[in-house]
Amino acid sequence: MAAATVFVTGGTGYMGRALIELLLSRGHPVHALARPGSEAKVAKGAIAVAGDALDAATFTRAIPPRATLVHLVGTPHPGPAKAAEFERVDRVSIGAATSAAATARAAHFIYVSVAHPAPVMRAYIAVREQGEALVGATGIPATILRPWYVLGPGHYWPYLLIPFYALGRLFPGTREQATRLGLVTLQQMATALTVAVENAPSAGVRIVDVPAIQQAQLRTMAQ
Repeated sequence: MAAATVFVTGGTGYMGRALIELLLSRGHPVHALARPGSEAKVAKGAIAVAGDALDAATFTRAIPPRATLVHLVGTPHPGPAKAAEFERVDRVSIGAATSAAATARAAHFIYVSVAHPAPVMRAYIAVREQGEALVGATGIPATILRPWYVLGPGHYWPYLLIPFYALGRLFPGTREQATRLGLVTLQQMATALTVAVENAPSAGVRIVDVPAIQQAQLRTMAQ
């Protein structure tokens, strides 16, 4: 399998660093967008691109031809009180990323959305649904991942909910929701994103839900 050239927005963030390190270990050339002055935070081995994730004009020309664009920009620790920030950061950044990808003629667009529907976080889900619509409108073959909560450094409190998830999966009336809104780990997300990079759809939009994220497995890349 030929290595894919990957352009990552949000590459210095919680999910971005883990993904980039895995991609590099798999032989993929990686370009990572970082705010001016934060280039040193990009994982060693990746090419840092200074730009503003909210402004497509600052990074469109830096996207390599036929690259896979992975969009990871978003409000950290999202909660119901951050509705305005979802609009200002999440909504604007996916608009910029889809515009840049279309102009640069990216080969594959990967977007981390969120599991839906869900009984809480309606503002967050609404913005992510808008993001999914923007991704689909580009016409670029796309993969959309829909996790609910990603466990990892600084994100461990939901481990307390694991017994409730197990209980929910025992009963037919709550089994589907407990599965769809299940927890995934940071490593599972990095793996699922890498699998998406290495297995781009030929057309259309592919949805990867929580069970598929949990079960994602890397294959050995042909040299």
